[in-house]
Amino acid sequence: MSAEQPPRREVVTGVPRAARRRPGHAPARSEITEHTPLGGVYVRSLMRSQLRTALYALGALALLVGTLPLLFAFPAAVLGSFASPGPFVWAALGVLVYPVMWLIARWYVRRAERNERDFTGLVEGR
Repeated sequence: MSAEQPPRREVVTGVPRAARRRPGHAPARSEITEHTPLGGVYVRSLMRSQLRTALYALGALALLVGTLPLLFAFPAAVLGSFASPGPFVWAALGVLVYPVMWLIARWYVRRAERNERDFTGLVEGR
């Protein structure tokens, strides 16, 4: 090359990263839409995690509601037949039960959304 000409620049390009795939491996999204056995495994895994979350929330709710009769019998057992458990029952139902139910529901929604977010990340390859 002569001193007059600047050196020729070459641009090297490759396949965009989004288009790169491992050989022989289809993305999970196509596995699901094509109803392949692997796609079925992905969907069943999401359904299992959502079912597990729902059963935990249902168990916590059943434990809460199931212990209410014991809680209502407590004042009568401690104070005897002279005390009326009426105000205690209403306080327990109105003040204690609803916040706990709200916490269970909030936990369930957040956990279900996290399961779906994890599944979406798995399907999209993030």
